[in-house]
Amino acid sequence: MKNSIKSFYLVILFLVTGSAVSFAQTGSIKGKVTDKSGEPIQFVNISIKETKLGAISNEDGEFLIKNINAGQVTLVMQFVGLKTLESKVNVKAGAVSETNFSLEEGSNELSEVTVMGVQSANEKVVTIGKIAIKPMDLPQAVATIDRTVLERQQVLRLSDALMNANGVYIMGNTGGYQEEIAGRGFAFGSSNTFKNGARYFNGTLPEMSSIEKVEIMKGSTAILFGNVAAGGILNLVTKKPKFESGGSVSMRLGSYDFYKPIVDLYGSILGSKNVAYRINGTYEKGNSFRENVNSERVYVNPSLLFKLSDKTEIILEGDYMKDRRTADFGIGAINYVITDLPREKFIGVKWSYFDIKQQSANVTINHQINNNWKISGTGAYRAYQSELFATTRPTTIAANGNLVRSIQRSEVDEKYFMGQVDLTGQFKTGKIEHNVLIGTDVDSYNTKTTSFTSAVYDTINVFNAEIIDKRSDRPNLATNTITTAPVNRVGVYAQDLISFSDKFKFLAGLRYSYQETKSSVLTVKTNATAESSAYDDALSPRLGLVYQPNKRMAFFSSYSNSFTLNTGVDIYGTALKPSLIDQIELGMKNELFNGLVSANVTVYQIKNSNLAQTALFDKDGKANSNANIKELAGEVTSQGVEVDLKSKPFLGFSLMAGYSYNETKYTKSNIYIVGSLLRYNPNHTANSSIYYTFSGTKLKGLNLGLTAMYFGERVAGRSTRLTVANDAFKLITVNAYTQIDASIGYNFKKYSVRGKVSNILNEMSYNIHDDNSVNPIAPRMFSLTVAYKW
Repeated sequence: MKNSIKSFYLVILFLVTGSAVSFAQTGSIKGKVTDKSGEPIQFVNISIKETKLGAISNEDGEFLIKNINAGQVTLVMQFVGLKTLESKVNVKAGAVSETNFSLEEGSNELSEVTVMGVQSANEKVVTIGKIAIKPMDLPQAVATIDRTVLERQQVLRLSDALMNANGVYIMGNTGGYQEEIAGRGFAFGSSNTFKNGARYFNGTLPEMSSIEKVEIMKGSTAILFGNVAAGGILNLVTKKPKFESGGSVSMRLGSYDFYKPIVDLYGSILGSKNVAYRINGTYEKGNSFRENVNSERVYVNPSLLFKLSDKTEIILEGDYMKDRRTADFGIGAINYVITDLPREKFIGVKWSYFDIKQQSANVTINHQINNNWKISGTGAYRAYQSELFATTRPTTIAANGNLVRSIQRSEVDEKYFMGQVDLTGQFKTGKIEHNVLIGTDVDSYNTKTTSFTSAVYDTINVFNAEIIDKRSDRPNLATNTITTAPVNRVGVYAQDLISFSDKFKFLAGLRYSYQETKSSVLTVKTNATAESSAYDDALSPRLGLVYQPNKRMAFFSSYSNSFTLNTGVDIYGTALKPSLIDQIELGMKNELFNGLVSANVTVYQIKNSNLAQTALFDKDGKANSNANIKELAGEVTSQGVEVDLKSKPFLGFSLMAGYSYNETKYTKSNIYIVGSLLRYNPNHTANSSIYYTFSGTKLKGLNLGLTAMYFGERVAGRSTRLTVANDAFKLITVNAYTQIDASIGYNFKKYSVRGKVSNILNEMSYNIHDDNSVNPIAPRMFSLTVAYKW
């Protein structure tokens, strides 16, 4: 083992030193572009006249161009509506030349030309990918929903943002206090949901007011992260500190007495050029379209940026949220038919609640070793506590509407730690270029779950015009079990994007993961403890080929293998082995009309050929009725196609659209009907949004938008079991629906007003978990946001 580690570091040392020698004669240029008032300008095209090298300024007006041959070069700055500026810059070998520019207004009208400075969908690098690879060079489908979209659409919940993504969707919202995400037929658990690159507990609604962008990587990401579901991953990127002083205050008002003030402040600390801060905060309170359902939330997100040098920076980020809302398990079903109740009807007890507290802290260190090599380290800590005290899910509604309500209570206390180090670099072997990622990560969960005994509370009839609680007290429930479940993971991975030429690129990578999973269940009444443990490791390979006949088109294919852990034991009492999943993906990416429109098509197949299912027989050949005894006897196959369209702003218009088809079904099973669909996943989803911004007229500052989402028919309920004679389980068909939202906004100097109408058509459908958490979607609702920015 020691020799392997030594060899690993020798390889890194060789690559770094080799690269330093190969590129000793090159340097870099960094700078900032502002307007005449000193405000930073985003999306400015900065190019070097003598070469094809260039960059685009970020939201802080900053840019960086690497690998420039030493000597004098000519920088060209271009942006619509501003005068083009040229400037001579001396580049020194192995050094970073710094220069800043101020652009003046020109005569071009924004509404008359294409804004080519904005990055297209195929140019935006996703930070969750750990290495800077443009989507056009990546044999994988990715998507970014940026701040402009989030602000225009007044995104309140993550589900609002996902209206702009196809193939990734909300599959349920059990209890009304979470949004269960899925992609390509597979659920995204907390292992697939990230915030600033660290796993985020998704059993609650994330706060979106602090989010800069939402990143989605579809398909396999097993090489980058251990133990992730097959459908993909989602990363929430928060707003970062800035050195220039500024901020905003806003107030959002909405239907059902909703209000939400938001504060966002940033700037340097005491005028320092090395330390900057940012702090976001909000308070939220409101009722629901559901009777007797309400919520209240407090959220704070502070961060600090330390620029130790031109090459080294440290970002510290904190996160605190306290959220309390009514636990609402919906309207239930009667004999696997959705109960015919008004959308607003609440059948739980009025005092039901779900309380959560979540705190997190992240530290990220980035060090630019030289022009071509960078090392990054991330450490994260998260604490999560929740308490659920409410009626149980309505599973036994009688045909006449009678429901015996029982009470449940549970508490969760989870601590999570993560550490990660990545080395990325570029070098050449002859004419072949390499873009390398080498890294290691560790993470650890320690989850303590306390469950209480349940008790019958009362009996109601859900069809009564007004449900009158016969009781209003909160009963004392005895502690039943205390479960402690520590999980420890470690991984080592390496990946290389090899560019044989401008047209052919090959991606190869391999990850080794090791995981320890333990469980200790204390039954309080008997003081008996049951313990179990499992130790698993796996290799996850990734291979991909990209062919680019020209700079505006790319074809790709990829293969990857991942694993998912299983609970339970085999017929001999041994912990069940992980299930291995194979994924194949083919696609085409295009930049049409000279880069104005990104148009991508992806087809894929995901197959779990050793799915864990309840064993039919025990080790003695007798029929098995213990659901914890399992065998790798099933198979699930997901197949689909996705189409994405996204334009740059053109003549004031911008467009996003997409379509996905997915079929996820049992292709082998000893329990369920072969060919039956997995629950909660629609075959068809589609999305589109169009925005128009007025400029150069009396209506300058006004913008209009429409967003539409089609969510296809899917099934919930319970799959019919082949192993049970006259099985009463049935599937519930959930209707398709189309949701259309409209928005209008007006900007005047530092003020803005935005209005939104969601679900204009007042469409009716449901998010369903099993047959007992049947939650109606929200009706037509209104919101208004007034903001002041400086």
